[in-house]
Order: sequence, then C-alpha cells, then structure tokens
Amino acid sequence: MINLIKVIILGIVEGITEWLPVSSTGHLILIENILHLNMGQDFITMFEVVIQLGAILAVCVLYFNKLNPFSRKKNEIQKQNTWILWVKVIIATIPAAVLGLLFDDAIDKVMGKPVIISAVLVLFGVLFIVVENRTAGNTPRVRRLAEIDYKLALLIGLFQVIAMFLPGTSRSGITIVGGLLLGMARPVIAEFTFFMAIPVMFGASLLKLVKFGMVFTASELGLLIVGFVTAFIVSLYVIRFFIRYIKRKDFKAFGYYRIIVGTFAFLYFLLWAH
Repeated sequence: MINLIKVIILGIVEGITEWLPVSSTGHLILIENILHLNMGQDFITMFEVVIQLGAILAVCVLYFNKLNPFSRKKNEIQKQNTWILWVKVIIATIPAAVLGLLFDDAIDKVMGKPVIISAVLVLFGVLFIVVENRTAGNTPRVRRLAEIDYKLALLIGLFQVIAMFLPGTSRSGITIVGGLLLGMARPVIAEFTFFMAIPVMFGASLLKLVKFGMVFTASELGLLIVGFVTAFIVSLYVIRFFIRYIKRKDFKAFGYYRIIVGTFAFLYFLLWAH
C-alpha cells in the first residue's frame, strides 16, 4: 500500500513535469530519492521511463486528428501535410535515438546523482530567464508547424540531445529554449516538442523494457499500470493548461521555479541526505 501511494505521487509528478520545462526525469529521480520506492533499482530505472508512456498517450489522444494522416476529416493536401509533419518529427528525433542507443548505460549512471540534477535545475533555470530577456520583443519568424523546415527540425533535435546527457535540463524545456533562439513562436515549438516526445519516449520505454527482461511480478505490473494511468490522466489537464499559458506568458516563472527547487534539493542532498 505504501508503494502504491508512492507510485501515484510519482505518476502525478510525471504527468505535470513531462510537459512543463522543469525536467520530469530530474523531478522523478529527486522525489524517488526522498520517497525511497521499495523496489529493485533496475525496476525503478525502468519505471521512471515507462510511466512516461502514459504522459505520451495523452498527446496522442489530444492531438489525434492533427497527427492522423488517415483522418476522413482531412482532404488529400491536409493528409500529405500530416505525413510531412511526421517526417520532420522523425528527423528531429534521429540524434536522440542514435545517441540514446549508444550511451544508454552511461546516461543511466549520471542520472543517478541527485546533486548533479539539482545543480542542472538551477543552471538551466538561469538560462531560461536569460533567453527570455534576450528574445523579449522579437517577432517570431515561424508561426505555424508547416513553416518548420527539415533543417530547423534537425536543429531542434540537437537541442533535445542536451537533455539526454544533462539530467535536470528538461527535454521539453531545452527544445523550447532552442526554438525561441531559432525564431519560433512559443505555441509552435511547444506542440512540435510534444510530437517529438512520441517516438523518443516510445523508443526509450521499449529499450528499458527489453533490458529489464519483460518479466514482472504481479505487484510490479500493478505498480506500472497505476503509474501509467495516473500520468495519463494528469497529463490531459496539464497539456491543455500549458498551451493556454504560453499563448499569454513567457517561461520566466518556470526559470525561477527551477532555481528555487534546484537550490533546496542541492542543499538537501549535499548536507542532509545519506
């Protein structure tokens, strides 16, 4: 029962932080180090990735029509544009897919250090504020998804790689910051970041499941399902909120949040945690 409550908390955290530029992986690792989920480390590492599938499923549900090239509601040109969008998404995910396969084990070792994650939360919180100040008042040159070309998609994908090697960065956060620097409107880069998450997280989850062995006890399977469903339900609400938010405001609030949380977490793990 205690593990079940902890898993629900982790699912809620995942559903919130996966879409906000505050680092879902960083928050999951920090909170797990405080809650101490009573399971094997291999299962915990796999769990932290797999419950992200619940969050990703929320994107598939909310954007089903936009992402579905077979929709009967679309004409032939719209269907073709949907295929082109998917090609751009795949191009953007290639760097993360290649490097993830090559360095998955090394990345896991780095991700297990809460002090590093806390420091990165602070560092990139400052970066978010700096970038927002630098780009304030600029007129975006890319205002629609269709205006993202293949080169721009690849550049966005390279920004995403930074989050892989610096846990605590935030995959969505660094790609959104990269998009701002590249002249993209916030809602456009946010939606494109959501779509990029689909192949990346499906691939990462499959890799973790295969490495874990695809064999679970009844309690492990139950915990996975609860975490998955919790992350899915929470994500449905958070995605809608985030899109409304960024149409009206910038990301400075998230930068300040990262600095505050990262500072407290850094001091906690450095001075008190054992």
